[in-house]
Amino acid sequence: MTATHAPKLATDADRIIGSRIAALRSAQGLSQTMLGQAIGVSFQQVQKYEKGRNRIGAGRLQAIADLLQVPVETFFAGQLGTEDGAVAAPTFFADPKVMELVMAFNSISDETTRNSVLSIVKAAATLRQGPANSHAS
Repeated sequence: MTATHAPKLATDADRIIGSRIAALRSAQGLSQTMLGQAIGVSFQQVQKYEKGRNRIGAGRLQAIADLLQVPVETFFAGQLGTEDGAVAAPTFFADPKVMELVMAFNSISDETTRNSVLSIVKAAATLRQGPANSHAS
């Protein structure tokens, strides 16, 4: 008797992981071709990973994390416990500007400078965005 196995279909988790790879890759200025060459696959395969069409094996995911200089857990952050409708990490990972900010901040080694940059960003976040937000009803 021969067992037949259906192909493993991509899941929401595959799509989330792929979009995080795309955001991190883009934030670091890497093309799909460059990432593919570094991990030994074609740029078309990188596209499939990033769109969540193909699953990524554990070894290859670790290689991608190493290349992007992030812990492999980065790709899984915020996937658990989001059933209550709260905004999860994928919202942040989907924005390349956020990833650029995180990668740049992460490259600052001096703790005093890191604290200063964080203070600047927090202060900027509290500023009102022009007169449209200051109208009283």
